[in-house]
Amino acid sequence: MTLTPLIQSFVLHFGEMGSRWGMNRTVGQIYALLYVAPEPLHAEQIAEALGFSRSNVSMGLKELASWRLVRLQHLPGDRREYFSAPEDIWTVFRTLAEERRRRELDPTLSMLRDALMEAPANDSEAHAQQRMREMHDLVELMTTWFDQVQKLDDRTLVGLMKLGTQVARLVEAKNRVARLTGGRAAKDKGHG
Repeated sequence: MTLTPLIQSFVLHFGEMGSRWGMNRTVGQIYALLYVAPEPLHAEQIAEALGFSRSNVSMGLKELASWRLVRLQHLPGDRREYFSAPEDIWTVFRTLAEERRRRELDPTLSMLRDALMEAPANDSEAHAQQRMREMHDLVELMTTWFDQVQKLDDRTLVGLMKLGTQVARLVEAKNRVARLTGGRAAKDKGHG
């Protein structure tokens, strides 16, 4: 596969972004190439297109497989393994989000739960636990929200994302109404 300037720009950018997302540059570039390739590629094609060694490509493909971002397939009459990225961008988005959660949020949540089970030895630890409890509650809220979002079908998820700040305005309006009606209910009870 020949890298046109457009494809090369995309591949190089993904290499840079991959290093910021916790993957190395090589893995990011391999993924980008597979994502834009019109057909599955075997390791030699990837190595040649990107100028990487065959061993770097193999390691990169294993890393992408651990993230569930590549599909392995065989073509009739060919013993080589061919690789492709999932076609559906929402599948890619969901997979990345799920893997990030599994690798980053779940271990943090587990550590925080364990830390909150400990009896504080002194005021300093009690203060630290209170701060950890706040972090735990936020991470727990995020993972609960994530679970709910993962269950949405693609069309509903797109609609939710397009709503953007309209959702925030709706929640703010709901909170204002709750404050007003809560205040009136308290006044009504006081006058009753």
